[in-house]
Amino acid sequence: MTKIHTGGCLCGALRYEARGEPDMAGHCYCADCRKASGSGFIPFMNFSASALTISGPSRQTVTPSARGTPSTRNFCTSCSSLVFGGVVGESESFTIYAGSLDDPTVFRPQIAIFAAGRPDWAALPAGLTVFDGLPS
Repeated sequence: MTKIHTGGCLCGALRYEARGEPDMAGHCYCADCRKASGSGFIPFMNFSASALTISGPSRQTVTPSARGTPSTRNFCTSCSSLVFGGVVGESESFTIYAGSLDDPTVFRPQIAIFAAGRPDWAALPAGLTVFDGLPS
């Protein structure tokens, strides 16, 4: 039986359903994620586009990623909650922000990325495989 991960924004207008296990799950400590979240990191889960269904309107912001390519983040048009990363209809994979999960207990981080830029006050949980930048 395929695992289903559901979630969305604070008001419920922007929703997603992700099928299967994520390709990657962890904490991102890059400056972009810290600024976008207003926190020390963003907990994320990565899914292929074929495993994800998104419903409801979103507003996008585009900023340069650590690789220099565009990074698109999607927010609810009503409540402005940060929900997922990627371009619907274009991206091959999407980042779901774990704080938007209906059941946050399903989040199982395995890696920490961009840990070289991690602020001292942002905790690095024990047991994660740590990368200074992106994993190769």
